Amino acid sequence: MTIAEATLSTPVRHYRTHSSTRRFGRAAVLLVASALFLGYVLAPIAWLVSSSVQSEREIISKPPHWIPSAPTLQNFKAIFAAKDKAVTYETRRAADPASGGFIPSTASSLLPAMRNSLVVACAVVLLNLLVGVPAAYAMAKIHFRGRQASIYVILTTRVIPDIALVVPFFLFIRNLGLLDSLWSLIITYLAVTVPFSVFVLVSYFESLPDELDKAARVDGCSRLQTLLRVYLPLARPSLVAVILFAFLASWNEFLLALMFTQTPASQTLPIIVASFTSDFTISFSFINAAGVLAIIPPVILAVIFERYIVSGLTAGAVKG
Repeated sequence: MTIAEATLSTPVRHYRTHSSTRRFGRAAVLLVASALFLGYVLAPIAWLVSSSVQSEREIISKPPHWIPSAPTLQNFKAIFAAKDKAVTYETRRAADPASGGFIPSTASSLLPAMRNSLVVACAVVLLNLLVGVPAAYAMAKIHFRGRQASIYVILTTRVIPDIALVVPFFLFIRNLGLLDSLWSLIITYLAVTVPFSVFVLVSYFESLPDELDKAARVDGCSRLQTLLRVYLPLARPSLVAVILFAFLASWNEFLLALMFTQTPASQTLPIIVASFTSDFTISFSFINAAGVLAIIPPVILAVIFERYIVSGLTAGAVKG
């Protein structure tokens, strides 16, 4: 090796070492930041699951136990056995909440409320697709006067907070005679979710080539056949985004359900779970077990459609 080569190799080695150190430092920072973010997001869920199999005495102990010392399914058994037990003032007064055997007065309504939430959420998803898909296709691929204005008007409705719509919704539902029924929730949830669903689908349909529509029309397809045979198979990611949004918005909604339902026959899961905290004795173990049951359907839905979630939520965000 000549003197010139030795002189040149020293800065090169120094640059490579510095570059490797910088890459390692960046990776370490990203790893730490990701771990902190995941801990922040997942810690409440981990505590919910852990405390659902703890006794009441262990939940309120200090310091809290992240890992149960004696896991028990008594909390879940109490939920499914609640309908067979009469909860009166005497039985509640005699029960010891710390033992985990305490049952709230509205516990028997939990499973029916879960069924009501499932019925409402599935109905809202189905009607969102039946209404939103044809509307989005028409706005994206059929050019008519006022098309762009219609899109902006639909999007503007999502700017209005739900609390501002409670009174108009209440008067509308009362005039229809649908108070204290599941239809009152389905109708109002559709008014809240359909505009956003249409906006997501319009963005995705616009990102698909117009030549597909023209080719299908030349081959003799009607507008409906073009939508069903050409665009729907390609729009699967955006459909998944709409399904998830409509289901979660209906499953978790509290304000409108509180206003429009008064009896357990029509009340949904968030209302019944909230009622547990207003009982004269609060059972944290029972509430946490109910919370675990409440997150199961959304988790199952997310696992089923996991491969489409990211592409669906970013559908239409970038064109060409």
